Amino acid sequence: MNKTFIISLPRTGTTSVCVALLEAKTKAGQQPLKVAHMAFTQASFEAADAIADAPVFSDYQQLDKLYPGSKFVYLERTIDSWLPSMQRLLARMLPRLTPTARGAFHPQLRRSFNEVFELNKALAGTVDIMSPAHLEPCFTRHRQGVDTYFHGRDDLLCLNPAAPGALAALHQFLQLAEVAEGTPFPHLNQAGRVAAFDEFKHPNKIPAELSGPQRRAFFDYASSRKG
Repeated sequence: MNKTFIISLPRTGTTSVCVALLEAKTKAGQQPLKVAHMAFTQASFEAADAIADAPVFSDYQQLDKLYPGSKFVYLERTIDSWLPSMQRLLARMLPRLTPTARGAFHPQLRRSFNEVFELNKALAGTVDIMSPAHLEPCFTRHRQGVDTYFHGRDDLLCLNPAAPGALAALHQFLQLAEVAEGTPFPHLNQAGRVAAFDEFKHPNKIPAELSGPQRRAFFDYASSRKG
């Protein structure tokens, strides 16, 4: 089944795009989109039409193979505006990124953060995960990896959610019902907020840890890539 994967890093507008997709009007004969902002089980991926954030931003190449014919969206944000926002997010997350912490984050989230942000080195004290000297290369490597992987392909949309016409361009790319050119994206998780998607109520939200025939198992490709 074809999917839509939002493959940019956290703090690039993934929450706003997920809400926009939940609220999107579809063309005649199309079903409303089911959306997961993070997915940590096979069942969550299978149930959702669009998935963002962890572990999509680290696993897009594997997901491309698992779901051929899918579409990918990279949300553009300048590194200067992304950096302080990411630092605020990490400051809130770090206490729960340690595997032994009470209420520790899901292993697939930790793995995803480790692959892009070298979380294990930070926990070992060998890098300062909060420093611009560490985060800026992480951002750049990820963007370069996306550009290289999708070079010459037409199934990637690079989009600045704040740009005029961005929502209309997303609807066109995903073949959703047209919206007026000036229609803006919803704005969530601003001013340091990190949980707006959890608070947003919608019947088509897919839980990150949905159980299915494989219970809460993840894909086999991640078994050798533990965080």
